[in-house]
Amino acid sequence: MAVAAAAVVVPLSILFFFSGLAVNLVQAVCFVLVRPLSKNTYRRINRVVAELLWLELIWLVDWWAGVKIQIFTDRETFHLMGKEHALVISNHRSDIDWLVGWVLAQRSGCLGSTLAVMKKSSKFLPVLGWSMWFSEYLFLERSWAKDESTLKSGLLRLKDYPLPFWLALFVEGTRFTQAKLLAAQEYANSTGLPVPRNTLIPRTKGFVSAVSHMRSFVPAIYDVTVAIPKNSPAPTILRLFKGQSSVVHVRLERHLMKELPETDDAVAQWCRDIFVAKDALLDKHVAKDTFSDRELQDTGRPIKSLLVVISWTCLVAFGAWHFLRHTSFLSSWKGIAFSLISLAIVTVLMHILIKFSQSERSTPAKVAPSKQKTRGESSNRVEKKEK
Repeated sequence: MAVAAAAVVVPLSILFFFSGLAVNLVQAVCFVLVRPLSKNTYRRINRVVAELLWLELIWLVDWWAGVKIQIFTDRETFHLMGKEHALVISNHRSDIDWLVGWVLAQRSGCLGSTLAVMKKSSKFLPVLGWSMWFSEYLFLERSWAKDESTLKSGLLRLKDYPLPFWLALFVEGTRFTQAKLLAAQEYANSTGLPVPRNTLIPRTKGFVSAVSHMRSFVPAIYDVTVAIPKNSPAPTILRLFKGQSSVVHVRLERHLMKELPETDDAVAQWCRDIFVAKDALLDKHVAKDTFSDRELQDTGRPIKSLLVVISWTCLVAFGAWHFLRHTSFLSSWKGIAFSLISLAIVTVLMHILIKFSQSERSTPAKVAPSKQKTRGESSNRVEKKEK
């Protein structure tokens, strides 16, 4: 991390980690004392508490970096967002797709009840990962033999969720890079599948399981397509901390869960077809630099995240001032050394978070063998690759 970037990242990191630890502490207390008595009461409390942390990242997008997230969808879908349970599937285009989803959820009023299927290592991230664990995110090991039962039990736990929730599932299984695209294209050529140009080939086992177990209580699937305009740099966590703006286009299409096919194989094919169509949509976006088939909706820039950050800043600053005023902490070399070590730890942790979010550090793509397969064999090959 460059010195200039660190000068910006460190103060924001201190605010985020100290406020986050306070949120984690409240979540832990509620988990121990409230959840055993009433799971739904715990969920309602956690929804509010988690938002107090997550809104800091929304502020980072909206007010610090000024990232413009433009949503293209029809009016009916726009008005239903946040008012119903939904399974959200999306291409994984940028390093902050999950944060783009949080912004849309915050605009829709369901940020605190937004969930996601994530890799197991995410829950060990200090503050953010811990908060996600308390919020019932689903963490998988990316081994179907181990994940099948974990996913099933996690999905069924949501059946009695007391508030509208979104469950995000990145069915490509990893973030998009050119290297991964080349591997996906080679695999598609070798198996007779449609060759992708802007997406990766979806891994359908998790999606099929989600549809199978959520069909009875989740009415809709939100098909999200994320694209970056030509004249905008791709947003990253580091760019956000440095206050550098970007533009993100999001197209959202609502599908009724009851209209999906009944069999697992047909549901898997439906998912693959959605991504073939998504690939074509992204081709059109490249040509027109917009999603012209849907209306641009006005989501505004709510002031709530700004008020939360101002409140946290005042609270943390007052606590630090009160502590230093009534102690001689910085008057001894031990206090100074402890402070410097603490700053170094916070900087390292934020550096880990930034690196963790980068596409090039996500799961590498596997290159398929070049042997040609028939169409029927290719479907079996896709399912085997997902195991």
